[in-house]
Amino acid sequence: MAYYKGNRTIYSVLILICIIGFWLFENFYTPAPYSNKETFGLENNFPKAFFPSSTTGDIVHHSYFTLSYNEPFEQAEWVAYVLEKEHLTYDERKRPYFLEDPFVPTKSADWRNYKGSGYDRGHLVPAGDRRFSKQAYDETFYTSNVSPQDREFNAGIWNDLEQQIRRWAKQYGSLYIFTGGVLENGLEEIGEEDVDVPNAFYKIVARKKNNKLHTISFLIPNKPQFLPLRNFVVAVDDIEEETGIDFFAELPPDEQKAFETTTNTVGWKF
Repeated sequence: MAYYKGNRTIYSVLILICIIGFWLFENFYTPAPYSNKETFGLENNFPKAFFPSSTTGDIVHHSYFTLSYNEPFEQAEWVAYVLEKEHLTYDERKRPYFLEDPFVPTKSADWRNYKGSGYDRGHLVPAGDRRFSKQAYDETFYTSNVSPQDREFNAGIWNDLEQQIRRWAKQYGSLYIFTGGVLENGLEEIGEEDVDVPNAFYKIVARKKNNKLHTISFLIPNKPQFLPLRNFVVAVDDIEEETGIDFFAELPPDEQKAFETTTNTVGWKF
């Protein structure tokens, strides 16, 4: 009987050690940054002329995307990246940990803010668009690249839109993509750092054709949706009005006007 009690005590101690170890790991373990320190801060291949304005000035260039971080809302107000047909590979990648972005001056929100919130850590630059490189893939797991999304929205229409954009990249070639949540006062907040939950998300997709820029834009409420993607097409001007961001800010006004006012989907095959 004494031997049995001794074993039971040992097992209890081992279980307690495992629980404490798991808690310490989950709450204090931080992996090394994913970005290449030698190339961080150097601009990637996104065209300068297409960059949006930043309402905060906190612009961060990673190797494969650029973002403008909005600290009061604890997330990016926009991310911008290029999607090429060649990027769309089926390489198997080990899913990394979500990690605070050390290159955001104030650091991005801790991933633990999302725990128990009922919201997904929704990618802005999709990890699925960046399987062609381990570094490119891992960078999408910086918390500067996620925003609270309704789970059915994230797995539903948002995923449908990401898949549609990949089909366009295969069909049309180089795409220039902007995405983010609509950040405004009075939003629901989650976690100790008060990460704001956008009521809607946008995507702007642009491509060149015959030396002209063609765009298609979407504004979708952050909740389950059951209508086709076409129903959420808006003009770039509509997104600018909602967000206060000037997209394609470096282009001449008359050039912007040529495509920012349209909701025409001709040339974008669904």
